[in-house]
Formats: sequence, structure tokens, C-alpha cells
Amino acid sequence: MGKLTARQRILELLDNDSFHEYDLFVEHGVHDFGMDKKVLYGDGVITGTGTIFGAPVCIYAQDFTVAGGSLGLMHARKITKIMDHALKMKMPIIGINDSGGARIQEGVASLAGYGEIFYRNTIASGIIPQLSVILGPCAGGAVYSPALTDFVFVVENISKMFITGPNVIKTVLGEDISMEDLGGAKVHAEITGNAHFYAQSEAECFEQIKKLISFIPWSNKQKAEKIEPKEPAFDKRIEDIIPSDAKEPYDVRDIIKSVVDDSDFFEIQELFAGNIVIGFGRMNGETVGFVANQPMVLAGVLDCDSSDKAARFIRFCDSFNIPIITFEDMPGYLPGVDQEHAGVIRHGAKVLYAYSEATVPKITVILRKAYGGGYIAMNSRHLGADFMFAWPSAEIAVMGPEGAANIIFRKEIMEAEDQNAMRQEKVKEYIEKFANPYVAASKGYIDSVIEPTETRTLLLHALEVSKNKEEIRPEKKHGLPPF
Repeated sequence: MGKLTARQRILELLDNDSFHEYDLFVEHGVHDFGMDKKVLYGDGVITGTGTIFGAPVCIYAQDFTVAGGSLGLMHARKITKIMDHALKMKMPIIGINDSGGARIQEGVASLAGYGEIFYRNTIASGIIPQLSVILGPCAGGAVYSPALTDFVFVVENISKMFITGPNVIKTVLGEDISMEDLGGAKVHAEITGNAHFYAQSEAECFEQIKKLISFIPWSNKQKAEKIEPKEPAFDKRIEDIIPSDAKEPYDVRDIIKSVVDDSDFFEIQELFAGNIVIGFGRMNGETVGFVANQPMVLAGVLDCDSSDKAARFIRFCDSFNIPIITFEDMPGYLPGVDQEHAGVIRHGAKVLYAYSEATVPKITVILRKAYGGGYIAMNSRHLGADFMFAWPSAEIAVMGPEGAANIIFRKEIMEAEDQNAMRQEKVKEYIEKFANPYVAASKGYIDSVIEPTETRTLLLHALEVSKNKEEIRPEKKHGLPPF
């Protein structure tokens, strides 16, 4: 089928000669349906520990060559045992999914096995990094374990994730759909947002995993490993990236690459909700999470999908002691009946909640537009930002100059002989009086209006002085995010 075996996958991913396998001789205990005569080697899953870049990780890989990698009770117990080990030893857990689903011959016992895995995914959440790699089918209840983990990796023509298969859909709904169109890699990378990383081959996928592992800490009690700092190596001057015309788009990733070490930015969910950009970079050798509006897509507005994407990433960074830098350039939330009916209020509130809840160092740079609720949502001072910077090109206001001028100066415009000329004059007047960073700075909402060339220097300074940040919150069991 052009795929690696379960054991090959583990050995390709881990450092050479570092894998130690556990529970090789575990057997199923089922006697019905002729199962007592079947030997299922390792019960269809390989578990153990190894290292990546010399640091220990726990890993399991379902073996599709053994009963289709189907999950029975002992198969699940092997997985939960290595998950318990990872949690106890404070190591990342990597799960390679390639399974036909629940083992029908074991009935409810296989469902119990899934439940025990989901429970451990939840308990480990925010304590150790959990990575799911989909390298084959992952169907039915099995999909909920990856959905509960921190990062999901998919590979073109190999990964399949869905609740109900094409045959069931055809029987129930009478619709013909291919497995690829229903739950292939591209579907989850571009449409559903269930996948964080998309690769063309297993080898590329493993390189993505290794790079991600290099950026994140091994547990919530640690910080990501610091490496040798490097100056940015980007070939564009940061002051030339944003066009003089405020209506022209640009690629915000160029801004990020202009400030991070070696211009190395590792983007997450690149193909999903492109109006927001998230990912990891390094500043002075230390990992930083970046959240940035992308003017190239929907003018960088927040909508349902981009809000979910940003909020989840912010919470990951906060859980694992990773400072957050926000680059803001957005005109607000996406208007329209479709968004309202899709619950943009509820989804948009997730960003507000995530930023407000986060206690890691939080730094915002307003590059250009910061209007209305968008200004508040993108880590404003009012949500607890530790440092707020703005470029001279920043436009901070309740709404865009055109709309505001039409409301505020409606009478003057309507009475003017040349209404268009009057409208343009009033728009200019509004920008000069309100849509600039100095009004917000005069109220202390912006710490400093900075030149673009100062951005990296001030970000490095802000990160340095906030290293020992400590923020005490009211004691509670947990909050209630707008799920």
C-alpha cells in the first residue's frame, strides 16, 4: 500500500537505537467467535519509549497488519499504560493511529477501552504535550482521541478520519461520497481544522513532528529548551512590508520573519482559517508563540474558524509556559448572516477568554488597523497585555474612518454641494483626530508608539523583563470557556 509498517514508523521517528518496546507479549483474552484460536501479535499495537533529539518520549503505533489494528480491551490497556507512564514521568506522548476501529468480537469491552483512552487524554491535557499522527484509517469513536490531543498530523492519500464511513452515509442518506472527500488529509487540514499539520509523505510528516518537538517543552513544569540565538535572515526590510495605502494587503508572515531568530517561523494550521496566522518562532534563542491577523485573507478579520484556531493555540502556549506575541491588523469581526447564525458571538468570545485567562508574558504590536471589538480581542491592554506597542501606521478606533465619518458628519455631508469631496475631507479629519495610535497612547492604553525598525529590539526587551512574571488569579476549580 506504499505505507511504512508500525515498527518502521517508530524507528524512523525516534533517534537511532533509542526505542525500547514494552508489553510485546500481551495477548487478548477473548474466546468467542473463534478468537481463542487467533494469535494477535502484541494485540495490534506497539508501545514503548525512545528519544527525539536525545530527550525521552513515549510512543505507540497501531499495527494494521494485525487484525486491522482493531482496538480491543488489551490493545487499549497497552495504550493507556504508556499514557500513564508519560504523565507520571512528564514526557510527551505520540500516538500513531492506523486502525480499522473497535474490535467487533469484543463488543462493549472495546468501547470501554476507547473511553479509558479519552479519559487519559483529558487528564494529561495541559500537563504533557500530546501528538496524534493519522497514518491510516481512524474512524468512529477512535477519532475523539486525536481530537482531544494538542496537535494532529495528517498525510495526503494515507490519513482518513471520519465518524461515519461512506457506506453508512450511502445507506442512511443515499449520498455517494469517497473516503478521501469525506475525511481525507486535505479535508481536515483545510476545511474542518481537525488537523494542524499536513504532509505529502510519511517522511515529511516525521520531520514536522521533530521540528515541533524542538519548539515545545516536555511538560508544563518546564520551559522549551533554549538554543543559540541568531539574527533574522529575512531579505525584506521590515519598514517596507506594509503598503502606504491602508487598503492594500501584505503577508503578515513577513513581519514575523523579520523579527524571529534566523527568520525561522514554524506555522501551525497553515491551510485552515488563513485570516489568522499562528505558530512558533524563537527570540534570543527561546520559543515564542505568535498570533497575527493576516490581511491577505478576508482583510484579517476574525470569524468563527479563526477565533477557534487562535484561542486553542493561545491556551496551549499558556499551558506550556510559552510567551505570546500578537501582531494586530484587522478591521473587526466578519459581518454577515452566515457568521451570525454560525455563532460568531460564541466563537469570537473564545479569543477574549483565552487571552484574558493566559498568565504567560503577553505582548501586542498594532501594525495597522485595530477597530472596534477586534481591537479589544487581539490581546489589548484591557485583556491583560503586559506590553502594548503601536507603529505610527496604526489606526485605533471604534470603527473604520469611512463608516465613522458617514455617521458623525452625516449632516455636513448631506448638506454639501459636493458630497463625495466633503466625505473625503471628513474621513481625513476623522483619521487625524481619532484613527491614530496617539489618542490611545495619551490614555495609557499603548505603552509606546515605535518605529518598525525598533520592533525586534523592543520585543526582546519586553520578553527579557517579563521572564519572572507572576500573576495570581482567584482560586477556582476551573473557568467556563464559551465552548
